[in-house]
Amino acid sequence: MVKPVKFAHVVYQTRRFAEMIAWYEAVFEARVVHQDPALAFMTYDDEHHRFAFANLDVLAQDGGPDDRGTVGVNHVAYTYASVGDLLDTYERLKAAGIEPYWSIHHGITLSNYYRDPDGNRMEFQVDAEAGYMDGPTFADNPIGVEVDMEDLLAKRRSGTSEADLLAMPKGPMSPIPQLHGMT
Repeated sequence: MVKPVKFAHVVYQTRRFAEMIAWYEAVFEARVVHQDPALAFMTYDDEHHRFAFANLDVLAQDGGPDDRGTVGVNHVAYTYASVGDLLDTYERLKAAGIEPYWSIHHGITLSNYYRDPDGNRMEFQVDAEAGYMDGPTFADNPIGVEVDMEDLLAKRRSGTSEADLLAMPKGPMSPIPQLHGMT
């Protein structure tokens, strides 16, 4: 069985956006690698991000809590060594009746999001494009473009290279399922 090669990051939902950023700067000596009114991404090492914060005051459509409640962990993320490992895991889990609720190319990662039986969310990812977060394309679309994992599996079987499988697809920015009633 293919296993993740590292724990990647944790994403928090918060109503204390600036305070959370300041706290993680102080405690972890983390630095902000991208911030806009709705999202902030921080790291303390060479990983593109170790923490992310979703500002519920901006993201919640009515200014109220999302349907999971108020603040807390949104998801934890695990990195796989290759797109092949990610696709093998997708295929194995699908055969067991476990399917992602969201498959997306974030630019920095190609990711599948799953829920455990208690509803805890996790992201299984493979790094895609180093430096993507630093560019203007990420600022224009910090969420990413939804992808069809079955299409990627078919391309892999037909001999498409890993680099081509990891290329950022064209398309509109995906809505965020966690904040739009798809939990």
